[in-house]
Parts: sequence; structure tokens; C-alpha cells
Amino acid sequence: MKLDDAVRQSDRSDPPSEPISPAYEAFLGRLADVAAAAILPHFRSTGRVDNKDSAGFDPVTEADRAAEMAIRAVIAAEYPEHGIIGEEHADKAPDAEAVWVIDPIDGTRSFIAGIPIWGVLIGLMERGKPRLGMMAQPFTGERYIGAGQSARYEGPGGPRTLRTRPCAAIEEAVVFTTAPDLFSAAEAQSWQRIAAAARLARYGTDCYAYCMVAAGSVDAVVEAGLKPHDILPLIPILEGAGGIVTDWQGNPDPREGNVVASGDARLHEQILAILAG
Repeated sequence: MKLDDAVRQSDRSDPPSEPISPAYEAFLGRLADVAAAAILPHFRSTGRVDNKDSAGFDPVTEADRAAEMAIRAVIAAEYPEHGIIGEEHADKAPDAEAVWVIDPIDGTRSFIAGIPIWGVLIGLMERGKPRLGMMAQPFTGERYIGAGQSARYEGPGGPRTLRTRPCAAIEEAVVFTTAPDLFSAAEAQSWQRIAAAARLARYGTDCYAYCMVAAGSVDAVVEAGLKPHDILPLIPILEGAGGIVTDWQGNPDPREGNVVASGDARLHEQILAILAG
């Protein structure tokens, strides 16, 4: 599927979405607050790290579990009819009309290394579509918030609107991925073609890279093997800032697997062409 087809499918064939409820935006802030209270006592402290992957290393900490439980408790008390999809605990009513999506610490490897480039991801889906999202970094006090039609930053330096920057050519682009070893052999070859063509390729930032696309500091992110909680909360931020999010084939629903997020449609088209090549 070409990018223009994906845009038509995702944006033009559906009726316009109603504005997101201001109550949900305020509630999102409450969820970020309870997550911060659960996480920060564990950051840069000695604590147990468990491995969820017997074939590799997929870490989880007490902070991950505690933060997700705290978020779930607030949602259950305020919106008991809503569904919940989270990384660390079982899904609740994932087919409900309104579903909250939680990644309590996106970037646990950075968290356990004491590096503050992890974030709390919280999103809201309505009727299966991402409608509201936040990346909150409690240690730095930053929050990136999007509702599909707009996006904003709150934190050091004061609040501001988020907008992606123009980038017409891959040769001018700054591109990110979290780690090359997360790709399969074939995917790694595709990434290497993109990295070789770009002006600058950087690594290791998990959810932060997507927020930097929304903020106009980075041009694109290319990733593989993501789960719904890794990407769904970020889509309203990116799209609200003027960005584009698809899978590697240009399909507009990248909730499982491979993701491309770009700030400029022209660049996005070039990246898809390289991936297809």
C-alpha cells in the first residue's frame, strides 16, 4: 500500500472524529502523576530486575509492575466500564468502546542503567482507534501530549505546541532506531540502507525518539517487533504534531510489529521505498 492510499484509508474515508473529552485529558495527567509516584523511588536505586525472555533479555522491574497497577487502579475506580491493555498485567475488556493502553516504563533497559531516556506511555483508544496519548518522563518533568489534531509539550522551558519539521530528502534526515540487535537479519539490512542514506543515524532512545519527531528535532524513527503498548499511545502525539505513522508497507495501523514514524510525508515515502527495496 502506498502512503497516499494509507492516508486516504486512515483519514479521508472515515467521518471526522469528535473532539476528545477535556475530562480525559485531565485524567491522563492524573494517571501520569500516580505512575511517577510509583516509579521514582526505584529510579537509580538498587532493585530486583527480572528477565521475561528465556531466549534473550527482556527486563522488568518492581517499578514497572507497581506503576501499571497504580494506573489500573485509578482507571478502574473512575471508569470501571473501560478496557485496559498493559505490558505487565493481563488485558481487561480489550474490545470495549474505550480502552486505555499502558506501558508503565518504555525503555526499561535505560531505566535500570540510570539513564533518563525512558518514559511512561499512556493512551486512550475509542472504537479501536488511538485518540489520546501521553509520554511522561517523571524524572525530568516532561510530558508530550497529543489528541490527534494537536500536540503539546509541558515541562522545563515552559509549555509549547509540538510541530514536526520539514525534511524532503533522506539525505537531510536524522533517523533513529532503538537498537540494531532488535531487528531480524533481513530487517537489519533494510535499516542499514536507511542509516547509510541518512545524514545521521542514532540509537537507544525508545519512546523519546518518537517525541523528538513530534518536537521537530528528529525526522524519522524506524523500528521492528513493537507491541501495541509500545506505539499506540505515541500515535496521537505524532499525528497531532503533523507526523505520519505506518507500518513498513505503508498501512496506517502499525500496532503490531514494524513501524515507521516521520515528520514529513515526502521523507516517509522515501523510507518506505527503501524498506521495500
